[in-house]
Amino acid sequence: MELFGTAGIRGSAREDVTPALALAVGRAAAVDGEEFVVGRDGRETGTALAAAVEAGLESGGATVRRTGQLPTPALAYASQGRRGVMVTASHNPAADNGLKLFVDGQEYDSDAERAIEERVDADTSPVAWDEWGSVTDLDVLADYRETVVEYAGTFGAPLDGLPVAVDCGNGMAGLATPQVLRELGGDVTALNANVDGHFPGRGSKPTAETLADLRAFVADSDAALGIGHDGDADRIVVVDGDGAVVHEDTVLAILAERYVRASDAADPVVVTTPNASGRIDERVGAAGGRTERVRLGALHEGVASARERGDGGTDVVFAAEPWKHLHTRFGEWIDGVVSAAVIARLVAEAGIDGLRAAVTERPYRKTSLACPDASKAAAMDRLETTLPEQFPDTSVSTEYGVRLTFPDASWVLVRPSGTEPYLRLYAESDDVDALVAEATGAVERAIDAV
Repeated sequence: MELFGTAGIRGSAREDVTPALALAVGRAAAVDGEEFVVGRDGRETGTALAAAVEAGLESGGATVRRTGQLPTPALAYASQGRRGVMVTASHNPAADNGLKLFVDGQEYDSDAERAIEERVDADTSPVAWDEWGSVTDLDVLADYRETVVEYAGTFGAPLDGLPVAVDCGNGMAGLATPQVLRELGGDVTALNANVDGHFPGRGSKPTAETLADLRAFVADSDAALGIGHDGDADRIVVVDGDGAVVHEDTVLAILAERYVRASDAADPVVVTTPNASGRIDERVGAAGGRTERVRLGALHEGVASARERGDGGTDVVFAAEPWKHLHTRFGEWIDGVVSAAVIARLVAEAGIDGLRAAVTERPYRKTSLACPDASKAAAMDRLETTLPEQFPDTSVSTEYGVRLTFPDASWVLVRPSGTEPYLRLYAESDDVDALVAEATGAVERAIDAV
């Protein structure tokens, strides 16, 4: 049984992530450790699913510390020194839910997830009746917020009344980001800050379209910065003072450069994904660091791999994919609340325009080309030869799709979708439309030839 995707288990709470599955996953996870923290987001189905997870863990012999509603990053924080299960579907629609597992602050890797799947398939039995675990409540949210405030205070400048608008999307950010920014001295306006599992204010996924109200508010007010979160507050979208969304790779480049410059390591490394912009490599290189890339949804595995391959002077200072940031100095999990706090402090110091000034923002495109699942492997094999032939003056990487980098730092990437019948094409160039058109022709010919 294949349960896990790129970010835990997700799906319809009626058909996929049911109480029966949550019970089975909890019991399977209990084999891994003696103590688990269990939290949930604000979805209507969260209470029942969290109870089922707890029942599975306890009947498997584990002790449960129940945290109630909190952001996924706060649950990850609480899982340090033990294990954790977060009941959340992140930015999925309201009818969905999911399960995300942690150990010592890190998401389960693919090997640990595979072990859970095997135990669920085997229908792991409860332990002896007198070996069942117990459950107690744990209040971690205040401690988490205080720790974020302390950490962010080492960056940039005091907020000192900086006007900031935060769209919490009726999700878990309403319990953390406005409070943290106010503690840092910001003048915070919180939108959709009440927790509501129906997400009445807007869709749970923060996009330029769903954040229309936030963007309009920022543009019409004196706010210096807008921040949008997803349902469980691990993602962040940044809006400038004119109400425009700042490109996710620009945000990533700004943070990556700052972390490299702050590091005293001989070999500071930033881990990112194949679809991430060359502007990140440019700013990291200017600061004296280097980038490594890992497949989408595997930042924690990329961090571990970079550390294993490095020598004594290697330090992974930051890891990120679009909208999702892992602040390794703070913790080993993706954390949108920390990102909001750090970015606000940097904006207080230099302003958004000042932060963006050094970043080369070339036009960026992403498109999807229909390709049956059964044809993806053959098409990608063919593209490993034909795409470099189409663009001979490029350096080629085939580790996570086919990525070509041009002498002027423009690039194009083709990779198979892991969830839909498409090949994804990404490109960044001063003449991006021409590059996409030429690359699209090569990809379509590869698909047709299968």
